[in-house]
Amino acid sequence: MEICFLMYVLFTLLSLLLCIIYRRSKRDPRIRAKLPPGSMGWPFMGETLQLYSQDPNVFFATKERRYGEIFKTHILGCPCVMLASPDAARFVLVTQAHLFKPTYPKSKEDLIGPSALFFHQADYHLRLRKLVQVSLSPEAIRNLVAGVEAIAVSALGSWAGGHVINTYIEMKKFSFEVGILAIFGHLEARYTEELKKNYVIVERGYNSFPTKIPGTLHTKALSARKRLSKILSKIIRGRKEKRYTEKDLLGCLLNSRNDKGEILTEDQIADNIIGVLFAAQDTTASVMTWILKYLHDDPKLLEAVKAEQKAIYVSNDEGNHPLTWSQTRKMPITYKVSTAFHVTHPSLLGLCFAQVLC
Repeated sequence: MEICFLMYVLFTLLSLLLCIIYRRSKRDPRIRAKLPPGSMGWPFMGETLQLYSQDPNVFFATKERRYGEIFKTHILGCPCVMLASPDAARFVLVTQAHLFKPTYPKSKEDLIGPSALFFHQADYHLRLRKLVQVSLSPEAIRNLVAGVEAIAVSALGSWAGGHVINTYIEMKKFSFEVGILAIFGHLEARYTEELKKNYVIVERGYNSFPTKIPGTLHTKALSARKRLSKILSKIIRGRKEKRYTEKDLLGCLLNSRNDKGEILTEDQIADNIIGVLFAAQDTTASVMTWILKYLHDDPKLLEAVKAEQKAIYVSNDEGNHPLTWSQTRKMPITYKVSTAFHVTHPSLLGLCFAQVLC
């Protein structure tokens, strides 16, 4: 009798579950939508382990050969559709861009900060974007030339001695130092070292599998992100106490008010500072690495760039006088190399996630 009753209860619950699923599928057209071919892998983990167990290029190339230029997968805790076709990318990014909005996996937002400008749209996004543009305007950069030159000279000195270096890693170090200069101006060395140490840990865990298991790259990155917030809070409060009015990014963020007269919170400022570092460092380092590579492969062009730079170096009493803004405007060959590379090799790094707007 008890077995029959249990069977009846199970049958009733199963019927209710099927009924709910059916009603939801009738109400929500997205459930009935046909997804591209592909595999979603294991529950929760998806295909992240397969991605990390081999070269990512091999992983995606295999998927493309098997399923075509548009396929579904599940990586980094996020179900997604991957595009490997220029036409498909153009559809998402250009012709039908109004149907999509940029989104990131929750794990990315946790590490960078939910208030970072590229996690938002509309008024907040426009406000933060303008502040970043102001901090990187020609007038602002004009005041950074000598500081950037000093960072470059220091980097070149560290490469001396005939030892082998990893160009990309060194370009990342260089772009990080320049990023710190653009964001904070001349920051105390102790703060710079603390930021660098914890930023590296966050970066290592940025593309790791999102898990709360102690000791993993992701949990270490989360802890480092909390430390970054504390360090940035000290810097922000110190700037407020001294009432500095610099036009660096931090100054722009601190002095900003919206239409209602509201200022940004410390968390919002911290999230956007880390967001700008993330957005700029890898892309900038990648571009500089490839420029050096192509210059190395073209000895004639390399000699022309070196001659142009040496002429300016000599005019500055062989480095005894700092580089000036006007001199950076007198580098036609160097400028053409940089702009030509940007046109022929646009840097599109990282994974993009798009969500259809209904």
